[in-house]
Amino acid sequence: MAHSRVHKDRGELRIHENLDELGTDLAEYIAELSEASVKERGVFAIAISGGSLIGLMGKLCEAPYHKTVDWAKWYIFWADERVVGKTHADSNYKLAKDGLLSKVPVVPSHVNSINDSVSAEEAADDYEFHIRQLVKTRTINVSDNSDCPKFDLILLGMGPDGHVASLFPNHPMLDQKSEWVTFITDSPKPPPERITFTLPVINSASNVAVVVTGESKAEAVHLAIDDVGPDYLSLPARLVQPTKGKLVWFLDKPAASKLDGFQFSE
Repeated sequence: MAHSRVHKDRGELRIHENLDELGTDLAEYIAELSEASVKERGVFAIAISGGSLIGLMGKLCEAPYHKTVDWAKWYIFWADERVVGKTHADSNYKLAKDGLLSKVPVVPSHVNSINDSVSAEEAADDYEFHIRQLVKTRTINVSDNSDCPKFDLILLGMGPDGHVASLFPNHPMLDQKSEWVTFITDSPKPPPERITFTLPVINSASNVAVVVTGESKAEAVHLAIDDVGPDYLSLPARLVQPTKGKLVWFLDKPAASKLDGFQFSE
């Protein structure tokens, strides 16, 4: 059984016994948001990341979701992407295509990948322009209190250093307020060239889910969620704080093991 509690400042925490349970809960959560969004708006605009997240979304490819989710209404984006070819092993697009998108009946033209044939800066500009066009048509909603896009769901992982999307600790792009999509050429993790949503876009979403597993990330989870004082307020994961949307953390027991007051009743 998952243990769920609401943190006074940091959203809902869902702590799971194992990865299988987490994957089941995550699939149900995404499917419910998809159904609600399609009912309300006629579309579901979702942004995803890379890493282990795609594998944890795998139950969406299985019954009942393969048939019950209205895949034709999904518009898929990337909260961050490596500026490499679509068949490159480091491509988040390739990861998602191989692990999820090729297994469900999404509409190919609704899959919004970056232009990988240009520089990182040009790819970021191009992606932002593309998103702006879809905000104009309300395929992507618009934020109530800014001109930012309001994605129905942004799904993020988190690194052991507390990075989310391709927003890394102490990086100047954490302060980027005017752009929706920015670029970096000096990623601490290879490959160095990436595009990424900025914090204002992430925090304008209707729903943000941060999915974190493994003991190696337990300290970062503690610093991102618990009351740890001002020294860690600039940790990228801690800066994920939807303005009007809902924040949910999907954690397994090892990732949650250093949270203050962590107890998991069997």
